[in-house]
Amino acid sequence: MSSQTKKTTYLLNLKTSLVKFLKIAIPLGLGVFLIWYSYSKFSPEQLEEIKIHFQKANYWIVALAVFLSAVSHISRAYRWNFMLEPLGHKPKLLNNFMAVYIAYLMNIFIPKSGEVSRALVIDKYEGVPFDKAFGTIISERVVDLLFLFGFTVAALFLQFEVLYTYLSDNIPLSKLYYSFGGLIILVVLFFLFMKFSNSGLKNKLKQFFSGLKEGVLSIRTMKKKAAFLVHTFFIWGLYLLSFYTATFALEETSAITMGALIITFVVGSFSFAFTNSGFGSYPFFVAGILAVFGIAETVGTAFGWIVWTSNIASIVFFGALSFFILPIYNKVIK
Repeated sequence: MSSQTKKTTYLLNLKTSLVKFLKIAIPLGLGVFLIWYSYSKFSPEQLEEIKIHFQKANYWIVALAVFLSAVSHISRAYRWNFMLEPLGHKPKLLNNFMAVYIAYLMNIFIPKSGEVSRALVIDKYEGVPFDKAFGTIISERVVDLLFLFGFTVAALFLQFEVLYTYLSDNIPLSKLYYSFGGLIILVVLFFLFMKFSNSGLKNKLKQFFSGLKEGVLSIRTMKKKAAFLVHTFFIWGLYLLSFYTATFALEETSAITMGALIITFVVGSFSFAFTNSGFGSYPFFVAGILAVFGIAETVGTAFGWIVWTSNIASIVFFGALSFFILPIYNKVIK
């Protein structure tokens, strides 16, 4: 290997490593900044108030909220087979369930890696081709986005002026325009590459997207569309019910209106896109939107951290347990 080739290979590896590092470091850094920023605004007395809210919270209520969230993951694991069956696969429910939890666990440490991890798990233990499994997961995400969009529309309908004021104050429209413009440019460049390139990478991508397309379109060919829809409503109903249940953990949040509840739920859901599974961003945005409805930021901050920490602790526990149990379970049942 020539020195020039070695140098090129080294630079490519360095670039790849740098990109991977930035994908983890930037969201994590943003989360740390939001934590610092939110707590720097509080006086010593307010920090003591937050501590008191943590101490007096009803953690039996919190446990119930986490349980409801866990039940939604069981439903998600069961629903997955409705999309996999048209592809000729019907994985065991427990494998699906553990794959889902591993996906959530991986997203905590490496943003957007959960979908890949989930497809890899089901490929390894159930023999579902990665590209097809990944396609069904993307199809799931599309459906989830539609439901989240539905909640967003409901929130806009219930409290349009409140939500618009909050978002415009916290997310400058110029940033949204730049992000959208950059996304359009990337999409155009990708399609130009796929149309005019003759590289081996293009052929690999075409093969991958062929399997991906089959997975995504499985929602059209599934036999149990009604059951899929019922489970989808059930999953999102449990998400909202879990969040609603958690509001009773603190007396100050137990009487919020349905409009405030849905808006806070929507804003909290979107906050997961900013940092590693909402690290730092979830409590920050939840506290901010609750403050719009007259709930003290100290209360909102404590509530946000209680909800986020309890759910993340559950994901870490069951996700780590899944890593341990998966190989044992699949070895035993063979």
